[in-house]
Formats: sequence, C-alpha cells, structure tokens
Amino acid sequence: MTDGKLAVIGLGSIGSMALWQASRLTDSVTGFEAQVPAHGRSAVGGDTRLFSMIYGGTPDFYPIRKRSRSLWAEIEAESGQNILARCGGLSIGKKDGAYLSRVLETTRINGTEHQILTREEMAERYPQHNLRPDDIAVYDPQAGVLRTDRAVTAAIAAAKAGGATVRDNTPIESVVETDDGVVITSGANSWTFENVIVSTGGWSRKLMPGYLKDATQTKRIILTWFVARDGSQFAPEKFPIFTRMYEDRSMYGAPAVDGVTVKATLDGRGRPTPDAGRVPRELTHAEITETTETVTEFFPGLYPNIVRSDAYPDLYTEDRNPVVGWMNEGSRIYCATGFSGGGFKNATAFGEIAAHEALGKRSFDGLEFVRPERFKTG
Repeated sequence: MTDGKLAVIGLGSIGSMALWQASRLTDSVTGFEAQVPAHGRSAVGGDTRLFSMIYGGTPDFYPIRKRSRSLWAEIEAESGQNILARCGGLSIGKKDGAYLSRVLETTRINGTEHQILTREEMAERYPQHNLRPDDIAVYDPQAGVLRTDRAVTAAIAAAKAGGATVRDNTPIESVVETDDGVVITSGANSWTFENVIVSTGGWSRKLMPGYLKDATQTKRIILTWFVARDGSQFAPEKFPIFTRMYEDRSMYGAPAVDGVTVKATLDGRGRPTPDAGRVPRELTHAEITETTETVTEFFPGLYPNIVRSDAYPDLYTEDRNPVVGWMNEGSRIYCATGFSGGGFKNATAFGEIAAHEALGKRSFDGLEFVRPERFKTG
C-alpha cells in the first residue's frame, strides 16, 4: 500500500503549479512544503516577476510560453485573482547590438507579435527611460507582470479544492526508490508514493543524483526597489516591464504595482551560495553602488536610493535551461527544477508538463533541451 499516486516536494513557483495540474488528474496527490507556500525566503519572494513572449534564446521555449500564457488566464479565471497584469514589455539596447540582435532573431523565428521603437518613439511613448544615443526598443504587447504570492496561493487553493493534500512545514530530507514505490522522509515521519516530483528550487541538489549535482549550482539572486518621484508615471498602464542590456550595464524591472515603488534590479548578478537556507539578505557595497549608479543613469524619475532589497536562492544549470524529466531511466522520481532565475513566467506550463508526465497521463515532445539526461556523459 502507498500513501498516494504522486507527491510534489516543494510548493514554490513550479511545484504549486504541478500540484494544481495534478489535482485535475487525480485526487491522490500530496504536496510537501518545507515552510508554507509563498514564503518569503524562496525564489517566489519579491512580489512580482516578468512575463514576456519576446526574448533572446532558444526558440524551443516559445510553445511553452504560449501555453503558460493560456494557463495563467485559466488560474485567474478559476481563482478570481488578478495575477498577470498585461502591461506590455520593452527590450531596450543598442541598435544592432548583441542583445537586441538575439532578441530580434528569436522573435523572427517564432513569428512573435512585436513593434520596433526608435529612440524618438521611445522618448515620446515612454519618457521614464533615459536613453543612450543609439538605443532602440522592441515592444512586446503580450508581456506583463506576474504577482507571485497571488499565483502560488491561488494554485494551492485550487489544488486543495481538487482533492490534493498539502503538508506545510514538512521539509523532506531524503527520497529513496524501493520495490514498493518512492519513500520520502521528514524527521521521524515517512511516506511512500508511486511517483515523486522534486521541485525544491535552490534546495534541490540534496535530492539529486550525482550527475545532476555536478551540473547545477545554487545561486543568490538580488532584487531592489526604488520610490518614484511621481508614482502615476510608473503605473502599469504607463510603464511596461523592461529589460535593458549593454556591455557595461544591465537591468530589468517592473512597474509600481503598489503605486509607489518600482522594481529595478541588476540583471545576471547571481553568485554561488553554499546553503539555500542561509542566503545573505543584505546587499554588498559593490551591489548597492552598481545598482544606484545604473538607476541614476536609466531613470531620472526615481529617487536613486534603494528603499527595499532582498536576496533569494535559485538553482542554476550549466546551460541555464531547466531540468525537467525523470532523474534516471526507469526512475519514479521526476525533476522539475534548475530554472536559473527565469522559471516563474513558464511555471504554469512546466507544472502541467511535470504533472502529466509524472502521473503517466501524457508525454511531451520537443523538450530535449530541458531533459536531465543531457548532462550525462559517456
């Protein structure tokens, strides 16, 4: 006898969505969370995340983003929550520079709806940005800002309504396959499930086989916020999400969803951390200096003083693509982690994929770029 068909370990961005999707397929699923869903120390922390259909990278992500967009609408309809504020998005950089060249190439391959804005058009439509002389932007009308706390709590509530069980404050210490199923333990307690999804983000390495430990690293991600001189100019209806990339500076951010504070954060500054549970929350002097200098240049409409900051763990892979699939051939342990600081926008689609595959309901093609076995050698 087992305790159920499926256990989902870790109910953050991916795990919460996998639990929601699994509850649509079976009432024999249990979610385990080390603290409580949407707790402030996980990669979910920080209130908001960006959603976009335009990006620079492998076109293989595009159908996943399309499906995610549909599923965000479904969880909004099911929960009655406004989770994705569709405010549009801007990719800003040097005309003919490396960043926008990658963005436009992926956009062309995918056939994504977009608009190229000249520096003059940007200055007229979005004067909040202090642009460099050779800047242009690519506008994404389908982009928006996701409310992370609302999303996770809505998914958990929907899963419970569908018959799922949730065990809060239950950190899982081991996952072992046996002839009877998969045994998971927390302290003196243990449970046996037919299959298990590991979706514990920055904490995943302790539950991984050696080859995946070698290919992953837990990193610390920082987030920073600034007060707007005129909050109305940075409201979602006037200020789209943005990413700006140059050789010397890079930053991304979101509008003032609270009417006052704007998220504006250095991009790509994750640094290794040995313990996901003890990530240094205070910014270093160098991080503060670079962040304030960048905001001073980019946004004269923001007071150049960090009014809020925090740091969170996430699991990064060698190629910055996630690990989604069975940990080993014939295994009953499924991995959905390693999203390398960019998983939330695609959380609904990857949650659906993980739930269907872990329950044996459906397999998905075109996902070789995220399968764990790509890291095996020999």
